[in-house]
This record gives sequence, structure tokens and C-alpha cells, in this order.
Amino acid sequence: MAVDVVRAAGPRTRRARLRLSATLWRHPWLKLSALLTPPMGAFLIVYVGALAVLFVSSFWTVDSFTGKLVHHWTVSNYRELLSPSQTPFLRIAGRTIGIAAAVTLTDALLAFPLGYFMARIAGRRGRAALFVMVLLPLWSSYLVRIYAWRTILAHDGAINWALNGLGLHDQNIAYTNWAMWIVFSYVWLPFMVLPVYAALERIPDSYLEASADMGASGLRTLRSIILPLALPGIVAGSIFTFSLTLGDYITPELVGGPSSSFIGNFVYSWIGINANIPLASAAAAVPVLVMGVYLLIARRLGAFEAF
Repeated sequence: MAVDVVRAAGPRTRRARLRLSATLWRHPWLKLSALLTPPMGAFLIVYVGALAVLFVSSFWTVDSFTGKLVHHWTVSNYRELLSPSQTPFLRIAGRTIGIAAAVTLTDALLAFPLGYFMARIAGRRGRAALFVMVLLPLWSSYLVRIYAWRTILAHDGAINWALNGLGLHDQNIAYTNWAMWIVFSYVWLPFMVLPVYAALERIPDSYLEASADMGASGLRTLRSIILPLALPGIVAGSIFTFSLTLGDYITPELVGGPSSSFIGNFVYSWIGINANIPLASAAAAVPVLVMGVYLLIARRLGAFEAF
């Protein structure tokens, strides 16, 4: 009896598999959906869910007597951040966005000539060597690079040693906004170089040849052909440099001075010391909103096509 059941189930199982295979072959989107549903579901639950909780908690309050969360909807946290009494937060937010923009511009100016040389001029071995040099810092720990720059920027560090060798005075760069700008520009530079290189590599040689045949100078070709075609890659790289700088709080803590706090340091202080999670959530929502606007602008500029 059991053997008959197994024999009967065998052909039925094979037929079910064949029907499933035929269905997936006729409808490829079903196979794609089956592959993407688990990771997309995890992304929605972990990442989008965390952002939803962040925004919801920013509208709560804390009982001043018991210190417990009060699930009462209010915009008082945002009003407090924008009030004159919280002017330091406005200054911190301005400093964070300003340095993030300065780092993005600096990395774009550094990455474009390097990416152009890698994509259009360097040979195969030279390009491979440059790739290794660009990616090599990413093989080391983030904290190791930060502490290395602390040593370089210190009063008795390599920069002042080199300046003294040239007969120049010491520069007090350590623990300033200038130090953060230098360190951030170095740390995030590879994230700008790679998208810029990819965008420049995709420019057809025929475009440049046609521009030269029509008598355009090198500067005119750069302005009219190369830069417009490379712009999506530059904007794509700026998404990384701007967002990573905007959300960082370790570098300001280790390299910046007492007046160099970022939004992340402000959020940490209100969670770890003052235990005011709703106000910290309201402050953390600011860079999220800024990046939302930035992504919309980047999408209009075609940055997502460069990934």
C-alpha cells in the first residue's frame, strides 16, 4: 500500500514541477519577484521600518517628571529645534550641511582629473595600479585612517614638520573645521572617483573625434561634451560623499574641536546624556529630509543612470 502511494506521488510531483517550470518560463516576472521578495521584504522591515519609527517617535514627548515617553502627538520637538533657544542646533545643522557640500565639491574637483586620466589616458597596467591606489585605503579600518590623520594634523605632526623644513610657521589645523574638511575629503574620495571614472569611460571615442574634426578646442570639448556626459557620474558620486559626511559623527568627535559638532553628535548627546529620544529623533530627521531633497535633485540630473 505504501509503495503504491509513493509510485502515485512520483508522477504527480514531476508534473507539478513541470507546470511550475512552464509557468515561470512563460512569466519571467514571477521568477524575478520570487528572487527579490525576500531581500526587499527585509529592506522594508529593517530600513524603512526604522525610518518610520524615527519619524513617529519625533512627534512624541518626554514627561519632565518621570522621564518616560508620552505617546502624545505634537510638533513641539521641531518647534524647539527651530526656536531661538536652540540656536546652537541651527548652527550645527548649517555647519554639517556646509562641510558636507564643501567635501562633495572638493572630491569632485579631485576625482574628475583622476577619473579622466584613468578612463581615457592610462594604459591597462597604469589603470590597474591607479585602481589599487584608490581602493587601498578602503581595505583598512575607518578608525585607523582617522587616527592616522590625527597624527598627521597634530601640532608635532607631519604637516608642521614639513612646513618647518621649508622655514614656515606651524599651522594649527588640528581640531578645527579645516581638519574635518581635509579628513572627510580624503576618506570619501574613492566613493567619488569610481562613479566619475565609470561615467567617463562610457563616453564614446567617436564623440571626441567628431568634436576635434569640427575644429573644437580641448576646452570647448570639455565644456560641451565631456562635462555634460560625466555629470550623472559626478552627481552619483556626490550622493555618497554628501550623505556619508552628513550622517557622520565619529570624525567630528575625533578630529573636530569643541565647536565642530555635527548633527550626529547632537543626536547622540540627547540620547546618551539627556535621554530625550523624541527630540533626538526630530534632529535626526533633518539630515534624512535633506538627503530626500538631494536625491530628488540627483534623480532629475540623471545620477541613478550612472550606478
